[in-house]
Formats: sequence, C-alpha cells, structure tokens
Amino acid sequence: MIDIKFVRENPEIVKENIKKKFQDKKIKLVDEVIKKDSLWRKLKGENDSLRAERNTISKEISEAKKKGNDVKSLLKKAKEIPEMIAKNDEKAGKLQEEIKQGLIEIPNIIYKDVPIGKSDKENKIREVIGKPPKFDFPIKNHIELGELNGWLDFNASADLSGNGFYVLKGDLALLNQALISYARDFMTGKGYLYIEPPLMIRSDVLKGVWTKAEIDVMSYKIEGEDLYLIATSEHPLIGMYMGKMLNHKDLPIKLTAYSMCFRREVGSHGINEKGLYRTHQFNKQEMVVICKPEDSWKYYDELLKLSKELFKKLELPIRENESCSGDLSDLKARGADLEIWRPIDKTYNEITSVTNMTDAQARLLGIKFVDKDNEKKFVHTLNNTAIATSRALVGILENNQQKDGSIKIPKVLQPYMGKKVIGGKK
Repeated sequence: MIDIKFVRENPEIVKENIKKKFQDKKIKLVDEVIKKDSLWRKLKGENDSLRAERNTISKEISEAKKKGNDVKSLLKKAKEIPEMIAKNDEKAGKLQEEIKQGLIEIPNIIYKDVPIGKSDKENKIREVIGKPPKFDFPIKNHIELGELNGWLDFNASADLSGNGFYVLKGDLALLNQALISYARDFMTGKGYLYIEPPLMIRSDVLKGVWTKAEIDVMSYKIEGEDLYLIATSEHPLIGMYMGKMLNHKDLPIKLTAYSMCFRREVGSHGINEKGLYRTHQFNKQEMVVICKPEDSWKYYDELLKLSKELFKKLELPIRENESCSGDLSDLKARGADLEIWRPIDKTYNEITSVTNMTDAQARLLGIKFVDKDNEKKFVHTLNNTAIATSRALVGILENNQQKDGSIKIPKVLQPYMGKKVIGGKK
C-alpha cells in the first residue's frame, strides 16, 4: 500500500509510475484519493475544533452554575456537539476505508532500474550462469525419467487427490529431502534464523500480503474457519510481525523457513498436465528480510546473490531474468526470477523469485520500527525463494540424465544422499 503523504505531495510522480506499469485506468484513482483525503482531513479538523469548543462550553457551564446563571443554551450546545462529532466520525471512517482501498489499488513506486515493458515478454535477462549440457543420445523429460525408474506415480496421486499432485518414491523422494536439507543448511550457514511456521494463516494476515484477486485465484480456504492454507512460508514469516513496533537495533531480521505450500492456481497454464513443474502442493525453502529503508536495496542484492550461489553449487544452468514494470504486481518495487534450463524444450523456466516491496507490505500489516532519533517509520520487507524442490528436481533430472536413464547427483547433494548416481536400467 502506497503512502498517502507521498501521493498527496507527489501526484504527478505517482501518475507517471502508473503509466510505466501500463495501468492508465488507475490514474484517476490518484485524484480521487487526494480529494477524499482532503475531505477526511477537513472532517478531522472540524472535529478537533468541536472538541475544543466542547471543552470551552464545559468550563462556561461550570462558571455559569457557580454564578447562578441560566445554562440552558449552553447545555443545548453541549448536547449537540457530540452528535455532530459522531456524524463526522462516521463520514470520516467511511472516507478512510475508501482512501485505504484506493491506496491499495495504486501500485508501489517501482525502482529506477526496473525495465519498462507491458508483459513478461519484455523482461530483461541480466545474467546467464552455466552452460546447457550436450547429449549424444535421445533425452527424456522428467516425467519419463521418473516413471522409467519407478520414482513418480501420477496414477496414484490422481486417484488420491486429482490433477496437480504427485507421489514421489524411492531415491527421488530421498533426493527431494536432500534438497530440503541442503537449502536449510545453506541458509542457516548464511546467518538466517530457521523457522518452521504453521501451514495455515488467518485472513487478516493474508489480506496484508496478497490482493483479493490473488487470494481468490491462489488460496485454499478452510471451510467454516477463518483460516487459509499457506501458499508460501513468506506469508506467516512476515505475518509474525503484523502490528509490531520494532527497535532499529533489532534490524535487519533475517529469516528462512521450510514448509509445504498449497496453491489453487485457478486457470493457470499446465496445471491439469501431469508433472512436477506446476502443482497444487510443493515443498519450498523461503528467505525473508525485514530491514530499515536505507538498507533495502543492499538486501535485495544479497537475496539475489544467495539464490545464484545456491544453484551454482547444484551445478545447474540458470539465468537471471528481471521483471519489467508491467510484469510486477502492485506491491512490488522490483523483482527478478532465476530460471532453469529445460533441455527438451530448449527454454528457461522460473525456479525462484526475489522481491523488494519497500514499505508497501509493511503499511498493510502495520509493521514499524523506532529509529535512533526516536521516530516511528515503516520497515521495508523483502523475500526470495531459496528453493522450490519440485522445480529443482525437474532441473536435476533433465540436465543430469544419462543414456541408461540414471541421474548424476550434484556433488553438493551427495553427502545427503550417500550416492553419486541414482536410477538406470536394471
């Protein structure tokens, strides 16, 4: 949620930012919000004057009674003032809610280096890491390799849960656990506090991290309760600080969490196809930073660097693809994906996503800190996927396959697996 003071003082900057995101229909929101904010401040001023007048009249009544004077007219005024204040409060409350909704719909100010573009087709490739492998035999996709080796059972998952789920068996299930352990150890080794959060959160937390449209499309609601299955552990990690006033000495807060994640993915491309790339349930290690505004971009670079280092150690070909203005959701000031090479399609597909929301998310959740000068300010929040194991498994299976269908285990995972190779024709 954007700052009302910033909108009030910089309307043209806000409108230009909306244009850069190709959301011209929202330009009128800026003037509407400013007009409502002016009315709200006017009502607030009137009520402040009325309260001052009420205090004055109370004193006048007291003095008049002491002198034995008639106080009927003063009492009448004293009675009318609370009614006037209540009416103004009702109007102000309605305006405040409308202003908040308008501020939520106005996109966050994007970072100066964000490439301008309408869609993900105009995202910018910043770096390519590693070379795609060359094969001298007909290659298979991860589904064929998983079924060949008896590791993937989509018939069982379809019977159990329907489309968009999977059953892992044997060495592939163990490789999944190896990835979880590797990502956990990698992140804690970088000084991030390990957390295991609940897998359900309340609606007030979810509304502070996602838009209504995102909630409707992505979230699984627990029937009869004010609870949703989490789509990422970022949400409970940030939600732990909802409404909190932090001390500048405690910042930055660096957290990492493993969790299962659940996403409805309504209407998403490929969700009804079997495979591990896009599913309703998956395992993910997340990283989150809560920091002072002046440190925001330093930690954005750190999170992105950590992702690259983690996948470099897995020896997988990846690239950094920065999101253009039109591909950023409204809360994001900047974001980028790491993408992994898929040898059959000869394309790169997303595996991680880093985001800096500056203070937009903190405003929604009410997360502040007291700085060294005793001023209260909103924190900045950042998040990044350390690893989504199902997508990493796709990358390992497809890029590390051998002629007999066996899979070479990345060196960094071998201590967790106790093996250098898994699978292959028996």
